[in-house]
Amino acid sequence: MSQLAPAPHDPVLVAVGDIQVTQHWIVTPSGTIPVSGANITAVDFSRVEQRIPTWAIVVAIVGFFVITLFSLLFLLAKEQRVVGHVQVTVQGPGFLHVVNLPVSQPGAAADVHGRVLFARQLAAAA
Repeated sequence: MSQLAPAPHDPVLVAVGDIQVTQHWIVTPSGTIPVSGANITAVDFSRVEQRIPTWAIVVAIVGFFVITLFSLLFLLAKEQRVVGHVQVTVQGPGFLHVVNLPVSQPGAAADVHGRVLFARQLAAAA
């Protein structure tokens, strides 16, 4: 962990979970390291699940007694939901910080990857 600290006037350019990146520093709960020697990675552990919604099952059961074959068509209804997390890792000389960011929206993983890409570009430019 670095003993140096960012200047108080350094604005945060990008934040990824509890990781904040300024032009010269990366600030995490584990400590602060210079951007120039840092390696930032993101691994996507999210997935899209498809299932029959509860309302379709209820309508199919209730409708089975009223209109037998038509009510079974409700079982063809599907809903998709995104579950999982994106793991972001910051590594440097003698430093490691990992954060898992939950993903529940279709574009959330892409947003995290975009933020990490921007942070990596800052590190490459330093």
